[in-house]
Amino acid sequence: MMPLPGRFLTSVLVRREGDLFLFDCGEGTQVSLKMLNLRWKKIDSIFISHMHADHVTGLPGMLMLSSQVDRTEPLFIYGPARLKEYVEQTRRILDMYINYEIVVVPVEPGTVLETDEFSINAFSLDHTKPCLGYSIVEKDRKGEFFPEKAKALGVPQGPMWGMLQKGSPVVLSDGRVVGPEDVMGPPRSGRKFSYVTDSLYFKEISDYVHDSDILFCEGMFEDALKEDAHSKKHMTAVEAAAIARDGNCGMLCLQHYSPRYSNQELKKLRDEAAAVFPNTILTKDRMSFDIPLKD
Repeated sequence: MMPLPGRFLTSVLVRREGDLFLFDCGEGTQVSLKMLNLRWKKIDSIFISHMHADHVTGLPGMLMLSSQVDRTEPLFIYGPARLKEYVEQTRRILDMYINYEIVVVPVEPGTVLETDEFSINAFSLDHTKPCLGYSIVEKDRKGEFFPEKAKALGVPQGPMWGMLQKGSPVVLSDGRVVGPEDVMGPPRSGRKFSYVTDSLYFKEISDYVHDSDILFCEGMFEDALKEDAHSKKHMTAVEAAAIARDGNCGMLCLQHYSPRYSNQELKKLRDEAAAVFPNTILTKDRMSFDIPLKD
């Protein structure tokens, strides 16, 4: 809830191919982006979980800075209903010079953004203000193309191979029809990233984040402080681990720690979570993780 030396507020950047997606924008976000030498003008979309200051106070600086780097593309900001009011009033009061289009999109649970390759979905959490979790879900990719099968069936190398790889059948000179299923393997699954912060634990979260390769989830308190966590509508690290375990996730990245814990004391949160879900990482500023393709 407060930035500490060497520990800024919550923000996660996801890079997928040429797209950059920012989840929450707490104080210090600009500093980390600069230290990582990442160009924020390439961020097309920002997703805000809820309207608490520690998740949105980095936005004004980001908006103003984007004008100084000659941004021309629209910036889309997704989040709860009052986000639009916050952005508009902040621009007015600070008399911001903005030379690009800002599109604020109120979010309801469901699909927020969809392309041919992936979708970004939102789901409701349980906090003291309306709060959203998010998932990026890649769609299945086409199966692997086997040239040897195409050659064995007499398909000449060239345009016909390309047609088969795009999913279209071809007709050979002798009249035989060869379909994509004859020369390609089964569809290959995509990847999934999920982001959960500031919520009371409830078991349905595991359904929303099911099969995530990486789950970023708040683990604000140790288990001994469960009552304190619940009174503030937050989770313990053990509860975050239960979500990862029940959701069949690949990796749990703990985030959003209580400032009561020093960096050395944070190990307690990791150890408690790892006892429930062994592949638990204690995240720190500017850490990065790869999500490799599964096949």
